[in-house]
Amino acid sequence: MSNGLSTGSSSSSSSSFGSIGSSPGNGGCLGGMPLMGNGLTNILGLGHGLGNLQNNPSSGPVSLGTPNLSQHPVVPPNSSGMTRSNGPTNGSLQDFQCPLRPDHGSEGRIISLKVNHFQVKIPKGFIHHYEISIQPDKCPRRVNREIVETMVQAYSQKVFNGQRPVFDGRKNLYSRDPLPIGRERVELEVTLPGEGRDRVFHVGIKFVAQASLYALEEALEGKSSQVPLDAIQALDVVMRHLPSMTYTPVGRSFFSPPEGYSHPLGGGREVWFGFHQSVRPSYWKMMLNIDVSATAFYKAQPVIEFMCEVLDIQDMQEQRRPLADSQRVKFTKEIRGLKVEITHCGAMKRKYRVCNVTRRPAQTQSFPLQSDSGQTIECTVAKYFLERYKMKLQFPYLPCLQVGQEQKHTYLPLEVCNIVAGQRCIKKLTDLQTSTMIKVTARPAPDREKEINNLVRKADFNNDPYLKTFGINVSNHMTEVQGRVLPPPKLQYGGRTKAQVIPNQGVWDMRGKQLYQGIQIRVWAIACFAPSRTVGEEALRNFSQQLQRISNDAGMPIMGQPCFCKYAAGADQVEPMFRYLKNTYPGLQLIVVALPGKTPVYAEVKRVGEIMFGLATQCVQAKNVNKTSPQTLSNLCLKINVKLGGINSILLPSIRPAVFREPVIFLGADVTHPPSGDRFKPSLSMSSDPVAIPGDSTQLPTVEYCSKPSIAAVVASMDAHPSRYSATVRVQPHRQEIIQDLSTMVRELLMQFYRSTHFKPTRIIFYRDGVSEGQFMQVLVHELRAIREACMKLEVGYQPGITFIVVQKRHHTRLFCADKKDQIGKSGNIPAGTTVDVGITHPTEFDFYLCSHAGIQGTSRPSHYHVLWDDNHFNSDDLQMLTYQLCHTYVRCTRSVSIPAPAYYAHLVAFRARYHLVEKEHDSAEGSQLSGNSDERNLAAMARAISVHPDTVKVMYFA
Repeated sequence: MSNGLSTGSSSSSSSSFGSIGSSPGNGGCLGGMPLMGNGLTNILGLGHGLGNLQNNPSSGPVSLGTPNLSQHPVVPPNSSGMTRSNGPTNGSLQDFQCPLRPDHGSEGRIISLKVNHFQVKIPKGFIHHYEISIQPDKCPRRVNREIVETMVQAYSQKVFNGQRPVFDGRKNLYSRDPLPIGRERVELEVTLPGEGRDRVFHVGIKFVAQASLYALEEALEGKSSQVPLDAIQALDVVMRHLPSMTYTPVGRSFFSPPEGYSHPLGGGREVWFGFHQSVRPSYWKMMLNIDVSATAFYKAQPVIEFMCEVLDIQDMQEQRRPLADSQRVKFTKEIRGLKVEITHCGAMKRKYRVCNVTRRPAQTQSFPLQSDSGQTIECTVAKYFLERYKMKLQFPYLPCLQVGQEQKHTYLPLEVCNIVAGQRCIKKLTDLQTSTMIKVTARPAPDREKEINNLVRKADFNNDPYLKTFGINVSNHMTEVQGRVLPPPKLQYGGRTKAQVIPNQGVWDMRGKQLYQGIQIRVWAIACFAPSRTVGEEALRNFSQQLQRISNDAGMPIMGQPCFCKYAAGADQVEPMFRYLKNTYPGLQLIVVALPGKTPVYAEVKRVGEIMFGLATQCVQAKNVNKTSPQTLSNLCLKINVKLGGINSILLPSIRPAVFREPVIFLGADVTHPPSGDRFKPSLSMSSDPVAIPGDSTQLPTVEYCSKPSIAAVVASMDAHPSRYSATVRVQPHRQEIIQDLSTMVRELLMQFYRSTHFKPTRIIFYRDGVSEGQFMQVLVHELRAIREACMKLEVGYQPGITFIVVQKRHHTRLFCADKKDQIGKSGNIPAGTTVDVGITHPTEFDFYLCSHAGIQGTSRPSHYHVLWDDNHFNSDDLQMLTYQLCHTYVRCTRSVSIPAPAYYAHLVAFRARYHLVEKEHDSAEGSQLSGNSDERNLAAMARAISVHPDTVKVMYFA
């Protein structure tokens, strides 16, 4: 029997796993259950594909439950074309077809629900698709729409036969009947009246294809597995054409400027309300998903006022001096990329995009000006405005905006510019702005339901002339569906009482119960980074006594006094202090760190503790040290226990689904991206101004750019409960969604699982967070292959059954109780455990909605689960119950959470890695990210920066 894991990849028949738990040659056996069958899918192209697994149970693991298809005839008899392909695969997309829905779930009590999906009746026949090309190109979509609208009116009879075509603002035009231009490309001239002069455009139109509404109907009825995306896109463009002309479109939502309300967010931003709209296929019908929407826009206001908001300047008249460098950098970060319009040329309000803010004020910022005599002279901006526009600048000591192309030296004084209306804020909101946004937008479920119904009435779809042209009709009533409320799992605690608990409405209580496996803490320290005037010694003493009392009750005894209790100030003291603690107190288990609110000390504590020294740390806010509450202290104990390798509670083994009969590993994966407006980070560095000014050689700070990476995290269960998880994390190129290094990450986790349990998992259940529908196939093809590859490299012929489930939170489906009696709590939400797999789900594929948490504030958002691959033949009840149960295993609280624990942990791990990337720059509250271009060298440096210490990686440091 092998007692170790070889780390090299296995190209021969030897096994990296050793031979505990099953033998690679004979299929193995555990607890009387067969391990894997004869050669499951080999996606690497090393054998035959899955074949018709749905109908061939012998080719894989035993079915988990027996779906009674006679009760639920979901799959029509003529659906033979709907199985995954046979034969060797080369990874082309058609080899990866999502599994069909095996059945509908029946577990749980029935609940009547309303959903914000409105049924769309579509005509039969075809929609005709044309490609539009506009010269000169690169116009914004708003202008393109104007051009096409003008063209349709001008050539109404001659080209469009009096029809009303629809246009997506880019290059796709759709008409109900074919245009009389045949297949040839036609070019038309279109004139838009402009400020000062008319603008002439040349528009080309060419037939592309017909989108078949018959094919769509077949897919909706389940007669075909392929939903024709071209037909759905065409319907979407029809539905969006009129609102796109009327409102400000953002993604799939439409917004209009605030009228009758004002919700400033500070920093020159405000909240705009609008609505989301998207067309979705579901069983037997098309649906229109309508929801209320809110986002942050920049306030239309003078740039001077914008600057005052960003820099917290109360009165401009008092600011009679140039901006400090730090102020200029902050202002630059906020205004770069925004559009401004000028006010000094009368009615001609020309618009420009800001590319920079000058370092010098308007009175000394100069540029090369050609004089009447043809000579080029240096002229200051203030002098130019005085001579050219007879304008004496009010604020000549403020910098200028550099607009247009950087090499063109176009400077505008701040006071002649206004922020253009209707610009969405894509930069990250501050914590305060985020909490303001939540307060302003959170609506109890019944209120949101009313608002959505009002939106639909106001939209008056059935009088939309474009919908009429295409023969489309939209119901005015929300769709009613039948949901089920799944029963919560029983949870097992430990200690003498071995108490069991059944959650009530997604919540339970730890009073009188002890942790399933509490850790005894003998050597611990306290470091207080809040000043002694804020957190006194008495408060620290009281806090540690109360923490010990609660932890003893919870079965995680903290023994004796802390070995060390000292005050410290500033992030630069973290490393020397932790080094001293590590060297002085052998066996140190925990450092409790008191923090004075939001501070860069937090990031440094996590970096030094988790990356450098492998020390467990627990941060506590000063306010919670000064005023202890049993609830807060109990929550701290939950986090501390798992950081030290303990187990808080487990699912009662007898209630777990059939998948637990064999060794199974649960993986969660997520990729977090830097905010889209945050691609570049201003940082102070010494160099001359980016615009060369003759005769100026002074060295002052300017702005440097860098690209922030995306962070991929994968976690995996390390026991049978599943309760303990191990994490892997990687940096990858900016905003890349596919996990680049997944194969290596999964291999590491499988080896750790084997070390922990001495079993090889026969099933892998993979919950993948953060993938949008458009990326499903791309992600599946790459990541499923990567998981398979990880298994093959560990041991030839090792092919555990993989179930790949995408978890989506960012959607606009909301469920409401049809009966008031079912509403829960003040916010009137649906009960925890509400599941829907009929009426609004995919026509043929295996997906469901599950709201696993109790909504406290606003309207609950159910999570959407879509099974992209399933070697393990789950039936609906088993997968829904498994998913719901995993939502009860999240260690940080005694509540069920909105997504399964492994997916949630992956998010926490990626989020923590962002902190590990923060450098020790302590002049700002945020610190600054490790910067530089995303080249190999820099990615390697960042990879080192997030490499967790070997002692830390064994425990749930991210909790």
